[in-house]
Amino acid sequence: MARIVRIQFGAAGKLYDFTMGKVVSMQRGDKVIVETERGKSIGQVVAGPLEVDDAVLPEGIKPVLRIAEPHDLAAAAANAAREKEAHRFCLTRIKERGMEMKLVKVEYLFDGSKAIFYFTADGRVDFRELVKDLAHAFHTRIEMRQIGVRDESKMVGGIGICGRELCCSSYLREFEPVSVKMAKEQNLALNPSKISGQCGRLLCCLSYEFETYCSLRKGLPKCGKRVQCCGIDGEIVKVNVLQGTVTVKTTDDSMVHLKGDDIPPESVSDRVKKPPQNQKQEQQGDAKKGPNPGKQRRDRDRERRPQDVKERKKEKPS
Repeated sequence: MARIVRIQFGAAGKLYDFTMGKVVSMQRGDKVIVETERGKSIGQVVAGPLEVDDAVLPEGIKPVLRIAEPHDLAAAAANAAREKEAHRFCLTRIKERGMEMKLVKVEYLFDGSKAIFYFTADGRVDFRELVKDLAHAFHTRIEMRQIGVRDESKMVGGIGICGRELCCSSYLREFEPVSVKMAKEQNLALNPSKISGQCGRLLCCLSYEFETYCSLRKGLPKCGKRVQCCGIDGEIVKVNVLQGTVTVKTTDDSMVHLKGDDIPPESVSDRVKKPPQNQKQEQQGDAKKGPNPGKQRRDRDRERRPQDVKERKKEKPS
């Protein structure tokens, strides 16, 4: 059996599994030093220790090196100060060069061997001269990484239209796909300002209750269906998923509320389509006028025309 812990490297960041290695005791909230693909990093324990069978351990899992010591925390604080300085310097260079890009965040690796500059842009950006300026100023390796608007909101944070901290920057570790269908299923107004988040994309919270709405709607008939039960005959014009009721418009234009459990499936049918008003008037007019002699004559001429053409072809001299 092996003991593993789950570690995050940023607020609401992805979780990574590490074995405890030679560390005897560890608890949630501890700062630890681990070896990653980018070198040594400082992270925080958010779960564990958990005992796992050696047979199911992920391949290549690495151990925790040690609990973070005071000098490690001091180095992390120094990196945070260097990140602020690098952010200000980079913003100045971007404005001077007139580059069409938005700097979001600067991150220094724990050992200070590299500085990563996160930015957003509408297209490709030629930042070769900018990288030279940054490398000359900070004497370290520079990496420019372009990110999307959702990642930008996660890094920057903020307050959503609900009045609470953004989900992506507080606890949402991974982005799930969100579609307009989720808003339609919950009967929300398809107003971009109401269903879009700070990033300009659809709200992540639209997916939270989508499955619940889908399961509740299964037992309710759809709008436009015809209902004949409980002495009521009419068309469904509104469906309330949370209350489990439907609103029926009867033939005398009155509105009746019915519970979905009280409507048997056999009493629901498709809506009877009425003919268009102009088509209905034409039918009534034809019934009053009777047969149209002119129309009958044209039909007879149309039937004779092919035969007349054949006879004229035969009469042509060779």
